[in-house]
Amino acid sequence: MTVKRARIYDVLALLVVIVVISLDQWSKALVVANLSPPETRSPIPLIGDYLTIYYIQNSGAAFSLLANNTVLAVLIGVAICIIIYFYVRMFNTGPLAFKLTFGLIIGGAAGNLIDRAVRGGYVVDFIFFRIPQIGYHFAIFNLADASISVGVFLLFLFILFGGLRKTGGTTNKHRSKGDPISKGMTQADNNEPIQPTGQDVQS
Repeated sequence: MTVKRARIYDVLALLVVIVVISLDQWSKALVVANLSPPETRSPIPLIGDYLTIYYIQNSGAAFSLLANNTVLAVLIGVAICIIIYFYVRMFNTGPLAFKLTFGLIIGGAAGNLIDRAVRGGYVVDFIFFRIPQIGYHFAIFNLADASISVGVFLLFLFILFGGLRKTGGTTNKHRSKGDPISKGMTQADNNEPIQPTGQDVQS
């Protein structure tokens, strides 16, 4: 990969970060302006009673995990350091799909960090998925949480299938080089056809 192409990929990843942050902050501002104070209004249906809007203030991590936990700041810092480390490692070699995936993760993390800095330590959550028939209620989340989740899922798939493809290629390479049977078959294929001798003709 050329350096020029790598920089184009970086610009596209940065564009993903900006789009995620912009949509996340816009949606949160819209919810706060129209549904304040939190947890005082009935859920607004988007898809029946299954997907609704319900405004809460979340002092934990994504999907309300580790609420009011002092370990949260440390975990967020470690996660950000890991993301930066992996991005720097593939700075000039990473494919576009990887960089866009990191853009989703970084944009989501930045969106929630902006919330904590601006709103005094809490995050605006408002997307509420549930199945009333069986009493199932998923944790309330926001667009930043969704972006992080999609990015982590895609990253896992890229690493998994990339590793499987690499393992399969290495196995086939070793078989073609080291397998005596394969060698014999290859040599036999490359040899000239065996001509019958005079003795074979007479018999």
